[in-house]
Amino acid sequence: MITAIGIKKSFGSKTVFNGADISVDDGSICGLVGINGAGKSTLLRILCGVLTADGGSAQIDGKDIFDNPEVKRGIFFLADEPFFEYGLTCEKLCEFYKTVYDFDESIFRKYTDKFGSELKKPIRNFSKGMKRQVYIAAAFACRPKYLFLDEAFDGLDPLSRLEFKRGIIELQEGGTTVIIASHSLRELEDICDSFILIDNMTVKVCGKIEDALDNIVKLQVVFSTEMEEKDMPFPCMRFTRVGRVVTVVARGGKDELTDRLNKLNPLIIDEVGMDFEDYFIEEVQSGVKK
Repeated sequence: MITAIGIKKSFGSKTVFNGADISVDDGSICGLVGINGAGKSTLLRILCGVLTADGGSAQIDGKDIFDNPEVKRGIFFLADEPFFEYGLTCEKLCEFYKTVYDFDESIFRKYTDKFGSELKKPIRNFSKGMKRQVYIAAAFACRPKYLFLDEAFDGLDPLSRLEFKRGIIELQEGGTTVIIASHSLRELEDICDSFILIDNMTVKVCGKIEDALDNIVKLQVVFSTEMEEKDMPFPCMRFTRVGRVVTVVARGGKDELTDRLNKLNPLIIDEVGMDFEDYFIEEVQSGVKK
């Protein structure tokens, strides 16, 4: 299990985190989301022990991560821009990981074959997407207990994304816990069961995606007269009005909110479907609502 309590981190005068708490269950595929600059990459680096927090604690299975080789042996971290030596080839990359992990070369070659990777060609000559494919193949072959991925979908074509998602699910079924930082929220919704949303130097929300989507409702309501936000029978995360047509986003269950609205004698109430990307937008915008 991955836990972090009261994480604080600054770089010079810039504060990235001012007290962040997370909890990720074993066997989960967790999406790490936030706007650009929110601190997703920084949090991943703290959780895998590349960076140390200025305050608070980050632990895996109850053990501190930073400066702990025993814990780090079970971690694979794939950065947004992975480092590689000038003459590194896929074959040499494979040999390197064999010295660090219980590396399954058959899995590596399975995915490099699917991706069409040229094993003897220097990785420096690959496109960003091709480099990403090679390191994803290596990550799968290492079969880590904990896998941290930064912008994992970036540069991947649709077929590669499909193979990547299938591989992540296979790892999870084998017992791996995965945290994926990405802006591709619809891709995350396909495979993630939980999420961490970073906003305003902290973790704003952390939990199950299904529970989060069940607890936020978007309704379009038609009234006989024009209504204002102050007339709504519950707090609104967002309120918009065009004539007598009102669109509201609010926390709570659909039945409960609809019952309250019915007391205002609306002409029509329709629920508007929301996905994880819609949820993210509403949560972030609610933090800057005037």
